[in-house]
Amino acid sequence: MLELLLCAWLPAELPSSLNVPYVIVLGIAQDAGAPQAGVRDPERWRPQRRALPASIAIVDPRSGKRWMIEATPAFPEQLHRLDEATGPASTSGSEGRPLDGLFLTHAHMGHYSGLIHLGREAMSTRALPLYVMPRMSAFLRSNGPWSQLVELEQVSLRAMKPGVPLELREDLSVTPLLVPHRDEFSETVGFIVRGPHRGLAFIPDVDKWSRWGERPPIEAVIRSVDVALLDGTFFAEGELPHRSMAEIPHPFITESLKRFGSLDEKERRKIRFIHLNHTNPALDPEGPAARSVVASGMSIARSGDRHRL
Repeated sequence: MLELLLCAWLPAELPSSLNVPYVIVLGIAQDAGAPQAGVRDPERWRPQRRALPASIAIVDPRSGKRWMIEATPAFPEQLHRLDEATGPASTSGSEGRPLDGLFLTHAHMGHYSGLIHLGREAMSTRALPLYVMPRMSAFLRSNGPWSQLVELEQVSLRAMKPGVPLELREDLSVTPLLVPHRDEFSETVGFIVRGPHRGLAFIPDVDKWSRWGERPPIEAVIRSVDVALLDGTFFAEGELPHRSMAEIPHPFITESLKRFGSLDEKERRKIRFIHLNHTNPALDPEGPAARSVVASGMSIARSGDRHRL
């Protein structure tokens, strides 16, 4: 999927009122972005072929506050794009805080390693609120260099509980949702973001839907929101010919198309796939893979997409 300037595409879902909070998509690729290190095809390094790792931001124009979900390896560029998109109305950036908070889903490299840019070697932030689950908090406190961020009070760890909404203001909240994933270092969550009018699910990293377990089914999550940004890491089996894909058991997009194909049209339109690996053919918006997703009534998320809340 082509990376777009954040202000270049304004979908019909943009709020008519400038005072309605919204989510903006800052990246759609898997942890390492697209292309990944080691790719030698010069065509894939062209700026219009590149994609940043999966991340979104919550923007509240009423207060000028912004929160990012995920601190990816591309954190500097994504923060810059957010600054460009929100403009001078934002109050973030004062008192050593470029944001009003950061939320992390889990401890895999593309979701938290951007925290290095908060350290004293870089931005040297001051008490930036960092919203994490208990195991993620323990991981950051116990392992360098992340522990130094805590010790120097460059971040302020804020505890979250699964299923408990964290209120950003009276009509804007973020609720962590535990999801099954490879939890070597921390638990993994997705987030439900709710505003005064609409809700959005952000679940970029999850194991096969068959491993969802005792939670309310993923279909119930989709029905409970207006937009569902779901894990689309790989398109189909065989995408990594030199690796066992059983070791990284994300739901293939082909599996998701089949599972969610029985939903009515309204529910299928909510689904936007995100977190695409650089091998995923659906990154090409003109290719047959992306066209098959659109034909199913679903779509691929795009950087710059805005969804009103």
